[in-house]
Amino acid sequence: MILPNQRLFDTNERSAGPSGTPEWEPDIVAFCCSYCASSAAALAGSKRLEYPACVRIIQTPCTGKIGMEHILESFEKGIDGVLVVGCLEGGCHFVEGNLRARKRTDRVRSLLDEIGIRSERLRMVNLSDSMAAGFVQSMQEIVEAVKGLGPNPLKALERRQESAGKL
Repeated sequence: MILPNQRLFDTNERSAGPSGTPEWEPDIVAFCCSYCASSAAALAGSKRLEYPACVRIIQTPCTGKIGMEHILESFEKGIDGVLVVGCLEGGCHFVEGNLRARKRTDRVRSLLDEIGIRSERLRMVNLSDSMAAGFVQSMQEIVEAVKGLGPNPLKALERRQESAGKL
């Protein structure tokens, strides 16, 4: 899977403010399996359930195809939080894809703590295709958690490097 570099990772000015200011909304990426998670998202839409607009959904064939590098690249590009949404355990259409994704997600969470970004910025949830309310709740929970943490620390580092280069 190749992640597009254009609009997906373009963090905008609204995320430049400090956490706690009303204009700041986190940039969240949700990697969703094309079976259960995407169906739950579609069902949420048809039921007119709303989730935060700051969440960008990336549909994947299976969460088992999401590599650690994809998650880490999201944070490197300035994304404030990542949610991985897969099928229920034991219900993966690719047998063990969601179990592999869980292991990778746990490894990346450890790395995020080690490098000071905080593991709370990354979550994985398992949903069935009929769990529209659970899908919306998961989106709201990651947004609230990341709002409490503030912007991705790598954004501030990038801004400092840019301003140092302009001197």
